[in-house]
Amino acid sequence: MSEQAGAAQPQDEVGVEQPGEQTVEQLEAEGDFAADYIEGLLDIADLDGDLDLSVGNGRAYLSVAGGGEDLDLLSTPDAVQALQELTRLAVQSETGRFSRLILDIGGSREARAGELRGLVDAAIAQLAAGRSEVELEPMSSYERKLVHDLVAERGYHSESRGEGRARRLVVSER
Repeated sequence: MSEQAGAAQPQDEVGVEQPGEQTVEQLEAEGDFAADYIEGLLDIADLDGDLDLSVGNGRAYLSVAGGGEDLDLLSTPDAVQALQELTRLAVQSETGRFSRLILDIGGSREARAGELRGLVDAAIAQLAAGRSEVELEPMSSYERKLVHDLVAERGYHSESRGEGRARRLVVSER
């Protein structure tokens, strides 16, 4: 078991460290493992792409850009989500820690953030028209976090409901 700040991290029943505050160095190492994994996948698929690694908000962020139309095939929300989960598993097998890595391919995350802003705008318009609450489509935990933040910035309330892949946000007045 690895240690951080002199204290052992809690482990789950299969010995994988649970998420906690990771150091910038640990997150950079996580990003490096992820970059190596994605670079290997791109090589296998004979795709080009420039990788950019950053660390912020307790996460490693890995972006792949510049691969042209071929890379666009991998930038669909479902493909990005699947590749992100595979990459997280690869990182976890290397580090023994759960990974909260965020993967972006071809600007797909920013495009999705724009779509989410549109969903929030539409939900708020429905509230202004008299609805007491608006239930949004199911989304990933990362997307739900973005929407929670967008809703709060606009002065409204949101909460998550449901389980697993059906988990969604409900937006209402405060």
